[in-house]
Amino acid sequence: MDYRKAFAFVVVFISFAMSASAFQDTKSDSVKNVDVQYTSKGFQFTSPDNKYRLQIGGRLQFRYAYPADQDPVSFDDFDVPKRNIFKINRARLKVGGFAHQPWLKYYFEYELGANRLLNFEVKAEKWEWLSFKFGQWKVEYTRERSISSGKQQMMERSIINRPFTLDRQQGVSMYGHFDKGGLADFNYHFSILTGNGRGARENDDEKLMYVGKVFWNFMGDGVAISGSDLAHQETPQASFALAGATNTSPYTRFSSSGGGELEGYEDGEAGQYKTDQWVFETAFQYKSFSWQSEYHRKRIIDNLTGGRDHLAGFYGQGGYVLNHEAAAEGKPLYEIAARYAYYQPELSIPKNSEEEFSLAFNCFFNGHRNKLTTDVTYFDFDRASINREASSWRFRVQYDFSF
Repeated sequence: MDYRKAFAFVVVFISFAMSASAFQDTKSDSVKNVDVQYTSKGFQFTSPDNKYRLQIGGRLQFRYAYPADQDPVSFDDFDVPKRNIFKINRARLKVGGFAHQPWLKYYFEYELGANRLLNFEVKAEKWEWLSFKFGQWKVEYTRERSISSGKQQMMERSIINRPFTLDRQQGVSMYGHFDKGGLADFNYHFSILTGNGRGARENDDEKLMYVGKVFWNFMGDGVAISGSDLAHQETPQASFALAGATNTSPYTRFSSSGGGELEGYEDGEAGQYKTDQWVFETAFQYKSFSWQSEYHRKRIIDNLTGGRDHLAGFYGQGGYVLNHEAAAEGKPLYEIAARYAYYQPELSIPKNSEEEFSLAFNCFFNGHRNKLTTDVTYFDFDRASINREASSWRFRVQYDFSF
């Protein structure tokens, strides 16, 4: 089924649901009392008894890039011909809400352009300190990956996202929030997953992926999982977080496409690669200034050859909204942001490294739901082990529109 058929199916489904509601509307006074609103999650329909809610929204990203769009991965990427690129970068349909009880929630997200079902999940959130989730979603491991592509401060994630993200997995999760607003305020997540990536319908062996993360929100009740301080926080919001993961699978990396391999690794067999990794991250927002950072370590063991590799990476990112007072007047907000990222593919060869220097400018017409972003990035790859270097510049513009 291609994306056109998928889109047609979604349209027919929604049309059928609305037609059914309209038909029932002629028979039931209760249906006439359905609450209809437009919220930050799109169009929202809530039943009179507040036991059912349907939210439908979407997002489109239009992008121009020169001389390329994707981050370089190998030296071959520096030698490709220069191009002017216009593209629809993302086209998402999002459906969520709750059913039977307000605390029993559901959500799914579909990428129309690539014909991918990204998220499908059911959450039981009756208690703030103890909740459960089932399905497929972006694992709560790194802040950079957890932030939606529609709420990023920079146009895209850094170069260290590729080697370290766990991306979307299928499984179950337990999570909660304690002492909200106090000094002992913290969030936790613990997940058990198949560890084979998005779209995997079964595991490759009897071993599972285990992921844990703890946030300590020592100022306020935590920093929102969103880029930029558009709210102009009057009190500082700060968090430290530590996460760890272990997995055995045929893969050394994950993305929204599913499981894959890092540079230098062959396609794996069932249970071939054991990966153990951890990340320490910081986040801070105060009076239009925002900051976030991550430091990563990862070990990959090849169970067939006995080989061991150790990877490391870091990024630091900050931004400032230049005219926060314009929000009260309904005028656009302007932000400038910058990021530095550093990646070591093998710690035993410290002079082999990849660096990213990025500068971005945002114009928010209506927060992240209607914004224009432009960025300039400089990449510098150094492989002292083979006496090779390469560098390049990239320029991009993107318009992000949500409804």
